[in-house]
Amino acid sequence: MKRFIFCKMLLFACSLLTGCNGQITKRPLTQKGVVGGGCDGCELMYAGMPQKISSTGTSPGWNEKGQKLLVSGTVFQVDGKTPAPDVIIYYWQTDNNGYYSPATGMNKEAKRHGHIRGWVKTDTNGKYTIRTIRPAPYPGEATPAHIHLSIKEPDIANEYYTDEINFDDDKFLLTHLKKYPQQKRGGSGVVKVLRKDSLQIAEHNIILGLNIPGYPEKRNQKP
Repeated sequence: MKRFIFCKMLLFACSLLTGCNGQITKRPLTQKGVVGGGCDGCELMYAGMPQKISSTGTSPGWNEKGQKLLVSGTVFQVDGKTPAPDVIIYYWQTDNNGYYSPATGMNKEAKRHGHIRGWVKTDTNGKYTIRTIRPAPYPGEATPAHIHLSIKEPDIANEYYTDEINFDDDKFLLTHLKKYPQQKRGGSGVVKVLRKDSLQIAEHNIILGLNIPGYPEKRNQKP
């Protein structure tokens, strides 16, 4: 009976953290002993994760209706200079209509992240590239379009989230940032959008551990 009541309370709490169609609206409170303090939905990066992950990934949205977008960058170690190889970046985003729309046959656990999701793993130079489409804002809301990111370092036990990717030309961005300032987890999430023919290009670099609660102190010490 106690277990049943606990599960009901947990489901209620999750409903407060997510909006319609699995749209994440808030982050959970910090969990002690967990690098990054925990994350609502970050653990879903393991749902359907392939065994082999390349440094270049193409999302299911790439061949769908929408503005093609190429996001690339370098992941650095905590010093902000040394490239970090073998870091897994999990991303999920809305479709061209602003929904986290599931696809037939996709992993059941990950449906609330929608079908436009995927993984890349940094190469020996810390580089990664994501081919996708530009996400649309939530319908009827003044929230800027964004791409969620979850990071898994090879020698840290749990995953953690970094600032979501926002776009500098988004009409909702400035108003949103005034109300909800960036945490700059891993660095700024705002990217400059460049255009090349029908393709938009953005660079997004990440610094591991930057503004991440509970990040191992030994990594912040200079040798």
